[in-house]
Amino acid sequence: MNKLILATGMMVMISLSTLAQKRGGERPSAEERAKRTTERMAETLSLTEEQKKQVLDINLEYAKKNEAEMAERKAEMEARRAEMEARRAELKEQDAKIQAVLTEEQRSKWTEIKADRMNDRRRGRPNAQIEGDPRRGRRGGN
Repeated sequence: MNKLILATGMMVMISLSTLAQKRGGERPSAEERAKRTTERMAETLSLTEEQKKQVLDINLEYAKKNEAEMAERKAEMEARRAEMEARRAELKEQDAKIQAVLTEEQRSKWTEIKADRMNDRRRGRPNAQIEGDPRRGRRGGN
C-alpha cells in the first residue's frame, strides 16, 4: 500500500514538473493574447461582430500597454542586476587591497569578522556591528 502511495505521489510530481516546464516557453504576442481574450469573451458573452471588433481593439490596446510595461520592468531589473554585479566586483577589489595590507594574523581575524557578519545577516540581524568599532557600538548588544 505504501509503495502504491509513493508511486502515485512520484507520478503526480513528475507530471507537475513537466507542466511547469512547458509553460516556461515563449509568451504569446500582444495581438495573440488580445485575440484569445476576445474570442473567449465573444463565446461567453455572445458578442456581436461589432462588439467583438470594439472589444478586440480595447484588449489589444491594453495588451500592448502591458507588454511595454513588462519590457520596462525587465530592463529595470537587468540594470539593477548589473549594478549589483558591479558593486560586488568593487567590494571584492576593495577586500583584495585590504588583504594585501594586513598581516597573516590580521587577515585571519578579518576573515573571521566578515564571516560572523555574514552569519548575523543570514540570521536576520542586518545591523551586525564590527567588534571594537567605537562608532558602531559593541557586537551582540551593550
